[in-house]
Amino acid sequence: MNDIIIRPLSPGDANAWRGLFRGYCEFYKVAFSDDLADRVWQWLMDDGKDFHGLVATQVDKLLGFAHYRSFPSSLTGTTACFFDDLFVLPDTRGKKIGRQLMMAVKDVAKKNGWTMVTWLTADNNYRARPLYDSIATRTSWITYEMDV
Repeated sequence: MNDIIIRPLSPGDANAWRGLFRGYCEFYKVAFSDDLADRVWQWLMDDGKDFHGLVATQVDKLLGFAHYRSFPSSLTGTTACFFDDLFVLPDTRGKKIGRQLMMAVKDVAKKNGWTMVTWLTADNNYRARPLYDSIATRTSWITYEMDV
């Protein structure tokens, strides 16, 4: 799988990205809907939104995606990167595509002068956590969610 190309998401990727996004929703047991996919796609394609996507491709087939955005870090007085989503097709996992996508996000952060890349993952995401542990430091922060 040496001919993997990591590149920015483009308008022509809509249908293939939608299939990957459906798989991402299924993995996290979130109900997929066309409305949800349309909204997220619109965010990704809107130059006015600070929400971006990279894709891993091989011979014009999308194998995975990474979504990210910048955010102000008040404790450091800098801009950092939040890595929102990572998904790789199940039959291509273990081939370092996730690592390539994550390192590409790191490269974007470096290019933009952002000071760190941070993300969340499910505690039981045992498949991805060894990758995360190999490239980043696990923090002691606990996450809460408040319904509105």
